[in-house]
Amino acid sequence: MGLDPNKATIFIQSQIPELAELSMYYMNLVSLARLERNPTVKTEIAQKGFGESIPTGFLVYPVAQAADITAFKANLVPVGNDQKPMIEQTREIVRSFNHAYNCDVLVQPEGIYPEHEGAGRLPGLDGNAKMSKSLNNGIYLADDADTLRKKVMSMYTDPDHIRVEDPGKIEGNMVFHYLDVFGRPEDAQEIAEMKEHYQRGGLGDVKTKRYLLEILERELGPIRERRIEYAKDMGEVYNMLQKGSEKAREVAGQTLSEVKSAMGLNYFH
Repeated sequence: MGLDPNKATIFIQSQIPELAELSMYYMNLVSLARLERNPTVKTEIAQKGFGESIPTGFLVYPVAQAADITAFKANLVPVGNDQKPMIEQTREIVRSFNHAYNCDVLVQPEGIYPEHEGAGRLPGLDGNAKMSKSLNNGIYLADDADTLRKKVMSMYTDPDHIRVEDPGKIEGNMVFHYLDVFGRPEDAQEIAEMKEHYQRGGLGDVKTKRYLLEILERELGPIRERRIEYAKDMGEVYNMLQKGSEKAREVAGQTLSEVKSAMGLNYFH
């Protein structure tokens, strides 16, 4: 994706036990009612059909996300628009902690949200919800060219656009939505002409999907190639992750120490 492990610390969350300990302390600052009001959590509970059988860990994962952010004193967090409630929950936890313990140990983060609404929350290939592994409606960076082609050709378009000559709708049509997101400025005129042609009739779904495939392949092809190169030496990949995790654990450990000092829990220091 272009992230340089020498500049960006890439780590495995489960290898940083300090995050779990921070989460435990933060849970005392958040009420059950507040967690249940989180719009993102409410939506995902409905999607997964938990009903009354919501796993506790699922309900409190916004608290764990707050630990992920605050452990590294992140001031800016790039996320999709659907994550705004998570950032706000983190900010509340930071304010509550700093106020309760009369300190300024934790940093209140700001979210960085995409300017283009569609770029912040890609709908799935089926037009439902967001693209997600659990709903099996996504394109993955590991997909080979053939898998990408099959997925694009199966995308949801306009169900009423049965014949090529029929006028079609571009609203809710995933092909045009993805063209808007992944098209570059130099593609804008061609995309606009395709939209107009599709709406008046005479442009088939297969042709629009083939064009989208070209646009996506242009973006995903180089990423796929780099991934294949890295995958040739998995030992080096794990080495990179281990180094990143060690570095992350050091930083999270320092924050945890400051948090425990503020709470009066550092008995032996």
